[in-house]
Amino acid sequence: MKIEDDGNGDGGNSRDTDWAGRGWSDRDWADQAIRTIRAENNRSADTHLYSVPLPEHWGVQLYLKDESTHRSGSLKHRLARSLFLFGLVNGWIRADTTIVEASSGSTAVSEAYFAQLLGLPFIAVMARTTSQEKIDLIEQFGGSCLLVEHASDVYAAAEEVAATCNGHYMDQFTYAERATDWRGNNNIAESIFGQLQLEEHPVPDWIVVGAGTGGTSATIGRYLRYHSHPTRLLVVDPENSAFYPGWRGGTDGVPAGLPSRIEGIGRPRLEPSFVPSVIDRMVQVPDAASVAAMRHLSDLAGLHAGPSTGTNLWGVWQTIAGMVAEGRKGSIVTLMCDGGERYAGNYYNQDWLAVQGLDPAPYEAVIRRFFDTGRWDPGVA
Repeated sequence: MKIEDDGNGDGGNSRDTDWAGRGWSDRDWADQAIRTIRAENNRSADTHLYSVPLPEHWGVQLYLKDESTHRSGSLKHRLARSLFLFGLVNGWIRADTTIVEASSGSTAVSEAYFAQLLGLPFIAVMARTTSQEKIDLIEQFGGSCLLVEHASDVYAAAEEVAATCNGHYMDQFTYAERATDWRGNNNIAESIFGQLQLEEHPVPDWIVVGAGTGGTSATIGRYLRYHSHPTRLLVVDPENSAFYPGWRGGTDGVPAGLPSRIEGIGRPRLEPSFVPSVIDRMVQVPDAASVAAMRHLSDLAGLHAGPSTGTNLWGVWQTIAGMVAEGRKGSIVTLMCDGGERYAGNYYNQDWLAVQGLDPAPYEAVIRRFFDTGRWDPGVA
């Protein structure tokens, strides 16, 4: 039974499958697996909450929670941990279970890490367009990748793979909103409020996040309501995603969107974990604007982030502009979802952007005007 860590945080590479021969029962194995995951969490310091410099006369503080510092490199580390614990306590994951997930990137990377920690095989089912960088990261943590032609095929393919290989389909899009304890228990919302306690504005006016599964926004929205915080939740969504029209219409009968060009967020369909009723406001963000804001962050704060962080920031800037216009002082928190080094070959590559038809330059001009004037003028030439 390979679930002891070797001290490097990567779970090692070898597997000992002789758990039955040592007299281990399913319950024994699950108990030890849960302890292993909880120990990994206990060894991990919380992620940083950076104060991002803004013009002092605006009277607004911006905080960026850097989820890229998790061992598997992204916000999805928390989700993967919760999904594994959820599967273990439900008896769905056993010592001989193959873990299967439908994911285009960061969730699969994080799940591969936890599968390796427990000595379990992991298969990620992804669209063939998934970047080689993400495939390499999954394989680095001992996972395997099954590529399908169309993003819409990943769900059925993952179910089929799990059914034929003694596997468990993690199904992040269904279970993300229920696997995490929204009351607290070290979730991301509780962490944010704990880290803000000594700040000038310890209760933020807004928290701004994107939606991939919908699990993060559901957890934060529920936490805010449960603890009676006046903080409002803004969810940003890339162009062509089904989440924004679903939130506006308040119905499941929303026409399917298109696969997102911003990795980690946006979906072609409303996912079961997306809970529109806990969201106070949504903003749809042009993909090129996400890239522009991602690049601007590097100049502003020296932080190198991925494109979904840029989507967050596009929503942040216009929200701050509204606060400045009203003369309202306060604070805003958003997330740095993953590090920019994962995207050197695409979103930070001008030739790749041109092939994708993405021109961030006009949106960069919008951000510059905002910082010069404090007013939001979204007009793009």
